Amino acid sequence: MKKYQCLFGPVPSRRFGRSLGVDLTPFKTCSFDCVFCQLGRTAQKTCERKEYVPIDLVTNEIKSWLETGGAADYITLSGSGEPTLHSGFGSVLKYLKKTAIPSVLLTNGSTMDFPEVRDAASYADVVKVSLSAWDQLSFERINRPQRKLQFKKIIGGLKKFSKQHKGELWIEVFLLFGMNSMPEQVKKIADHLKEIKPDRIHLNTVVRPPAEDFASALSKNRMDSLKSFFDPAAEIISEFSTNHEKNVRANEEIIFSMLKRRPCTIEQISDGFGLHINEVSKYLGKLMQSKHIHTIFKKTDVYYTPVIKKDKI
Repeated sequence: MKKYQCLFGPVPSRRFGRSLGVDLTPFKTCSFDCVFCQLGRTAQKTCERKEYVPIDLVTNEIKSWLETGGAADYITLSGSGEPTLHSGFGSVLKYLKKTAIPSVLLTNGSTMDFPEVRDAASYADVVKVSLSAWDQLSFERINRPQRKLQFKKIIGGLKKFSKQHKGELWIEVFLLFGMNSMPEQVKKIADHLKEIKPDRIHLNTVVRPPAEDFASALSKNRMDSLKSFFDPAAEIISEFSTNHEKNVRANEEIIFSMLKRRPCTIEQISDGFGLHINEVSKYLGKLMQSKHIHTIFKKTDVYYTPVIKKDKI
């Protein structure tokens, strides 16, 4: 199998079926350091927009993947950092218009205050933005943004983008117990979304080990009780299923086999198997959900280790 520098997958996605990932930034280069991030703490917190990887490299890899029989439901700009920090992400989306596969931009919305970012993002068929705060204080507590970022400007940029974008705009609200899950807090987030007017609203919570162990999940019953605050009606997104994905199940099994030999961090698993860290996160999430593994914290690192039981995966 050919190895790519910027592409990973396709991997199963809860929202996008089989999704080919396009990673445009170095690991954890992001404008946020969210307490719930499944990839851990941000290594380089920045708002600097530049060409982190050459655009020609990205488009050539996509072309090669397509020419060798690559197939996916979506091609998604996501990866291990904030894709809109790449100054040429719009050129990648524009290139994807030449393919038969719809494109997705996953973003935290931090750069939507800039007209050039909104123009570039408009090339995506679907733009999915995360929003989990309602004011500057909650924004700083949950997303721990780069110090120059202002919540009001981000909301203003999203309102402008919603009016401009011809494709679909989805918003994902990540809910955390004790941080943004009280009815009055959720209502404030919902009020912002009524002004942004997204096509879809998704509610999510902690299903994989977060960057901080105090970031706690909500129960499904609690999330059900909060859906009614949103318009359009919010959907609770469930964990992806691997029941019919043989290659995914195979990857779960080899990761589980490695963990039976010794506990590992997500970075060690990624390096050991040459898998993108986003792929590893999904497989670990499924193993966690099926209670085959659990986590242990050692200082600032999260290690994965098997749950001792007789059943095999």
